[in-house]
Amino acid sequence: MSNIDSDKWLEAMKSEMDSMGSNQVWTLVDPPKSVRPVGCKWVYKRKLGANGEVTAFKARLVAKGYTQRPGVDFEETYSPVAMAKSIRILLAIAACRKVSLLLEKNRRSVVSKGPSTVSRKLPEVGTRVKVIWGYDFIKNDYDPCVYKKISGSSVAYLVLYVDDILLIENDVKMLGDIKAWLSTQFSMKDMGETSYILGIKIYRDRSRRMLGLTQSSYIEKVLKRFRMEHSKRGVLPMRHGIKLSKKQSPKTDEELKRMSDIPYASAIGSIQYVVQCTRPDVAYALSVTSRYQACIGEAH
Repeated sequence: MSNIDSDKWLEAMKSEMDSMGSNQVWTLVDPPKSVRPVGCKWVYKRKLGANGEVTAFKARLVAKGYTQRPGVDFEETYSPVAMAKSIRILLAIAACRKVSLLLEKNRRSVVSKGPSTVSRKLPEVGTRVKVIWGYDFIKNDYDPCVYKKISGSSVAYLVLYVDDILLIENDVKMLGDIKAWLSTQFSMKDMGETSYILGIKIYRDRSRRMLGLTQSSYIEKVLKRFRMEHSKRGVLPMRHGIKLSKKQSPKTDEELKRMSDIPYASAIGSIQYVVQCTRPDVAYALSVTSRYQACIGEAH
C-alpha cells in the first residue's frame, strides 16, 4: 500500500479484522461442490466531521454481493433506515423537552443474508440477526425503525439508521440501563452527545429550547462535485418568472449527445437529500427541475 496514509488504513483494516474475530463473524469451512464461493473486498472511507475535517479512517471488508444470484444465493437483503421526517420530529421533541441526544455506533452491521455454509473467502455475515424489541421497546407502526420505551414518567426513543443508533431520553438512569443492555447485544461505540449525524450538523441552545440543523458541509461537497463552488448565490430558490417545459429539450442528435454528458440526475438526487433533511424551502424548485431528467436541455 503506497498511499500517504497507508499506516492509518492498515490500522483500520486490523481493527475491522479484530472486530470480526471478537464477534465470531465468520467460520472457516470447506464449501460444498454445489455452492459457488462469494469473494470479498476492502472498502475504504475517510469519515468527516461537522466542519469537513477528517476524523477517522474506516476500512470495511464486504462481500461482493453483485456476484450473488437472487433466489439461489439469497432471498432478501435490507438495512434498517429511519425516515428523515421521523428523525426531525424526534429532534424537535428533544429540543422542546430539553432531553438528551446520544449517538451509538453498532460495530457489527448486517451486509446480506446468504447461504449458511460459506467458503474460506467469505465471512458469514448477517445470518444471525439480533432484535431490538426484547427490552420492552415498542416498535412504531408508521416507521418500523423507531422504537419507544415508557416506564412511569421516563420515556426513551431509539432510532435505527443502518449501524447508527440515536437515543433520545429524559431519564439518565434509563439511558444507562438501555446502553448497558445494548452493549450486551451488540459491540457498541458510545459517540456521546449528538452534534453530527447522517451529514447533518446539530446546533443546540438548551436554555432557549432551540435546536438547529444544517448541512453546509454536505452542500459544499456537492457544489465541488459538480464544479459549482464559485457560482453566484441567489436569494430565492428559483429565479422569478422562469418557465420550463419539454419543448426546451434537445432537438438534434448533437444537442442530445452534449446534454447526455451532464450529470443532471445525479445533481437532482444530491439536492433531494438536502430537501428531505434540512431545506424544504427548495422543494418546489427541485420538483420543477426533476421533471426533465430524461430529456434535459440547456434551459433546464
